[in-house]
Amino acid sequence: MGAKIIAIDDERDFLESINRAFLTSGLRNITLVDDPLEAAAIIGSGEVFDVALIDLTMPQIDGIELLDIIKQKSPSTECIMLTATNEARIAVDCIKRGAFDYLVKPITPKELTLKTRRALERKRLLDVLYLVKADATPTLNYPEAFKAIITISQQMSKILKEAELHAASEVPILITGESGTGKELLARAIHKASSRSKNRFIAVNMASLTGSLFDAEFFGHTKGAFTGADKDRFGYLETAQGGTLFLDEIGNLPLELQGKLLRVLQEGEYLKLGSSAPRHADIRFIAATNENLDVMLAQGKFRKDLYYRLKGAWLSLPPLRERKEDIPLLTKHFLSKISKSNREITIDKQAAEILLSYDYPGNIRELRSILYSAANLAGESTITPNHLSIRFKKETKKLQHQPSTRERPPRSLSEIEKEHILQLYIKTGRNKSKTAQLLGIGLNTLRRKLKSYGEK
Repeated sequence: MGAKIIAIDDERDFLESINRAFLTSGLRNITLVDDPLEAAAIIGSGEVFDVALIDLTMPQIDGIELLDIIKQKSPSTECIMLTATNEARIAVDCIKRGAFDYLVKPITPKELTLKTRRALERKRLLDVLYLVKADATPTLNYPEAFKAIITISQQMSKILKEAELHAASEVPILITGESGTGKELLARAIHKASSRSKNRFIAVNMASLTGSLFDAEFFGHTKGAFTGADKDRFGYLETAQGGTLFLDEIGNLPLELQGKLLRVLQEGEYLKLGSSAPRHADIRFIAATNENLDVMLAQGKFRKDLYYRLKGAWLSLPPLRERKEDIPLLTKHFLSKISKSNREITIDKQAAEILLSYDYPGNIRELRSILYSAANLAGESTITPNHLSIRFKKETKKLQHQPSTRERPPRSLSEIEKEHILQLYIKTGRNKSKTAQLLGIGLNTLRRKLKSYGEK
């Protein structure tokens, strides 16, 4: 997976040198073609590439003809022309015909990969721009990578397509959204759709990394680095080498530690505790948070430089209440997961309608918890309204029978959320862990909300 590149040149040795340069730089989805007629047939068959490298001088079909064929069949493919002749007239003609750039042989591996990555970045930005403007539901090139994300929402489909476009690049990605919207699921899908999919995906809860733990956990340490370090230890960076590092709850990383993470992103290297030899960090960074980082920036709680480094690309997941068309599909998916071996668990029409009427402060995670609880109560029967939690039924009943907005002013979402959280908190005997589990949110998030409500 990852970016698709085709290199067309009648000199096989040159093609192999291109392939080695790309593999060294992490570009792996490469097609090498030394016959221009074969290349024309591949393009004519409808196969689409992100970037095409085309030699200008070849027998039977020259590079200009191939450029015209590619731009006719796949206008979005970025083309880089390769030639041994440095003539301004030819270069200008290639650019006029739609080429992205023109390189003169001999070409160094560094120059080749730099130009190719710039072409890929241009294509990614243009594709995202077209996606935002498009009315139609986009089609994924790698649907298998995103199969764990259940949706028929056009809004979500566009987000998944944009995620797929970003997956082909190396830019850091910031995923935002309320708790329970599936941020880690999306991060894993991006990893699977990228050229790093054969390497590790490492998820780190940044809220758990305190000052004393950060260096050892993140960078690792050598034997004897400090008292008690009786052997070498891999840190998260070393474990994720060649793969993807998912920085969950990035908004909870203490300000004093943010600079250490920034240095890795800026320099692409780090020091293991107890070692003076810098190590290269060949890692794709994806960060996620349910916090409003813009507010944290204004309050001086999050570094601007780190924020803009992490936000190479930004994906914002909508809450479940904004994609209710997905609730029946998600319900079916979860019930199929918990169905017993000898029968399929079903839900009656009235219970399904109740599920559709609820706003889910805990989002998809809360829907899943409600269905698991209802299935346990239903046993061998179909799930009915009686099997939904008492709290859930009462709130739904209020929504169904509340006076019109003319009789009663509407409440804000934050007021509804506060009432919902406090009712459940009291019902669990003020058990924070159980309340957080039922809401489908993190314990730290619950503690902050309770503190803002005046609860200890």
